[in-house]
Amino acid sequence: MAPRAYWKGYLRLSLVQCPIVLYPAATEREKIGFHLINKRTDHRIRYLKVDAETGEAVNDDDVIKAYEISKGKYIEITNEELEAVALKSRHTIEIDEFVPKKEIDDLYHLRPYYIAPDGDVGKDAFVVIRDVIARMDRVALGRVVLTSREHVIALEPRDMGLVGMLLRYPYELVDAKEIFADVPDIKIPNDMFALAEHIVKMKSGHFHPEQFEDHYENALKELIRKKQKGERIEPQRRTRPTNVINLMDALRRSMETEGGRQRGRPASQPTASKLRRSTKRSNTRKSRAG
Repeated sequence: MAPRAYWKGYLRLSLVQCPIVLYPAATEREKIGFHLINKRTDHRIRYLKVDAETGEAVNDDDVIKAYEISKGKYIEITNEELEAVALKSRHTIEIDEFVPKKEIDDLYHLRPYYIAPDGDVGKDAFVVIRDVIARMDRVALGRVVLTSREHVIALEPRDMGLVGMLLRYPYELVDAKEIFADVPDIKIPNDMFALAEHIVKMKSGHFHPEQFEDHYENALKELIRKKQKGERIEPQRRTRPTNVINLMDALRRSMETEGGRQRGRPASQPTASKLRRSTKRSNTRKSRAG
């Protein structure tokens, strides 16, 4: 089944314009979902809009949008009034500027979309915009209205089309200064750092997302399979991780553990014991030189 378009409109670079369509680049459709059921009747649960004071159900026609300007005092905002906001970017992504991709902090990334031309008309214009972005080695920034909200969107070529990344606004980001304020500035000893570095090297590889395994999703499937067969489910006991008392000892044991997992290791890769002896010799030479 062909993916369903999420948004249709136009992409414009100055006077060059073409019709486009946006498709979600990510989905959670394949994940297991649960329904809420009335256990006495096996019927699905349906949610109702209820008046918070009277407890009575409210008809959809009586539900309005409102903004609280003070405690218990609201002003109504109609759909027509919302339609009047950001009209230009509602149907057109107009490219405002081009910026280096490295200047966009990953924290601003919100949600990706695929962008393709909509029909045969304007395909040439789409290719021109796509290729000029690629040739300039920059990211195009524009604005788009999705779900009644205007977003900044960063466009860059991908395969034969474009990918658009919705970006957060600065006011949506949390300042990390207070969160990291209590993290001490500690000077790590060279021998401790060397052990940690060896562990990283032993666990180093390349990015292969096809090898990612959703352990929780697999566990849910196994749980459902067992329940269908009438098997009894025994909850597992949770074990708390032990506190690290001696960091050097924990690093050494980690290196031994990771070394034991290196089955079929290339001959050029040193074993954990060799790494430990190498670290000791290095520390001995440093102490003699000092």
